[in-house]
Amino acid sequence: MSALPPEPSSATSSAASSQPGAWERQVLERLVLEVVAEKRRARRWSIFFRFIILGIAALVLFSGFIAEYGGSTAHGPHTALIELNGEISIDSQASADNVNSALQDAFADDQTKGVILRINSPGGSPVQASQIYAEIARLRTKYNKPVYAVCEEVCASGAYYVAAAANDIYVNPASLVGSIGVLMEGFGFSGLLDKLGISRRLLTAGANKGFMDPFSPMPQEQKTYALGMLEQIHQQFIAAVEKGRGSRLKVDDQTFSGLVWTGQSAVQQGLADGFGDVDSVARDKIKAPEIVDYTLHENVAERLAKRFGAALGMGAVKELSRVRWALQ
Repeated sequence: MSALPPEPSSATSSAASSQPGAWERQVLERLVLEVVAEKRRARRWSIFFRFIILGIAALVLFSGFIAEYGGSTAHGPHTALIELNGEISIDSQASADNVNSALQDAFADDQTKGVILRINSPGGSPVQASQIYAEIARLRTKYNKPVYAVCEEVCASGAYYVAAAANDIYVNPASLVGSIGVLMEGFGFSGLLDKLGISRRLLTAGANKGFMDPFSPMPQEQKTYALGMLEQIHQQFIAAVEKGRGSRLKVDDQTFSGLVWTGQSAVQQGLADGFGDVDSVARDKIKAPEIVDYTLHENVAERLAKRFGAALGMGAVKELSRVRWALQ
C-alpha cells in the first residue's frame, strides 16, 4: 500500500500564502463579495422605491378620478357649471369632446335646474365650436332646461359662436365680446428667398397640392379660392349667431365685420342680454344658488400622456400645422 501524503504543516501553509498571487486572489475575493452585497442592497432599495413610486402614482390617479368624476355630486336642486377656458381646439381642455361630455352629464342630472357655461376664450376651431353649438341646441330641446352663457374676460370669435347657442348671454361691462369673422393665417417667404438667391424646389402631383406653401408665391386663383372658403365658414358663423340671437340682434354694417365689442356695447347691440356673473345668474335666473362644477378636468396621468405623445409627434405636428384655421 502506498502511504498517504503528509498533511501540510503551518509552515507549509504560510509558505503557500506567501506565494506570488495569493494575496491578490484574497483581495479579489473580498471585492467580489462586497460587490455582490452592494448589489443586493441596491436591489432591495430599488424594490422599495418602486413600491413608493407605484403608491404615489396610484394615489395621484385615484385623486384625479375623484376630482374628475366625484367632484360633481349634489344632493339637491342646483345650477350646473361648465368652464370653457382658452383656445377651442381638438387637443385642448376646451375641445368639443370635453365640453359636450360635461354638458351631457349636467343636463342628464335630474337635480340640475339650469346650466351655466362660463366662458373665457378668444376662440379657435370653427369645427369644434360648431359641434358644441349643435350639442347645446340638442340638449336644450331634449331636456327642456335653460343654459346661460356667462362671458367674463373674453368671449370672442369661436367662443361667441358657442355662446350664441345659449338661452341668454350675460357679460361684464368691460368684457370683450364678438369678433364674428374668420381668418386663415400663414407667412410668405418667397420674396426673402429671391433676395437670398434661394430657389424653392417643390414638386407636386396636382396643380394645387402646394396650396398655401409659405415659400412659394400665391397665385391669384388660389387666393380667390381661399377667400371663398373663408366666406363659406363666415356665413355659417353668421347663420348660427342669427339663429341663436333672433330678433334681439341689432344688425348693422359692423355686426359681422370681425370687430370686438365691450360688454356694454354688446348689450346695446343685442349681442348679449345683460350684465351678470355666475352667482347672480344662478341665483336670479335659474333660482338655484347652489353651484356644482361639471367641468371635465384633466388629471395628471392624462397630462403626462399628452406630453409624451407631443414629444414623439412634434416633428409631424410642425409639418401639419403650418397653417392654422381659427375663428377670430
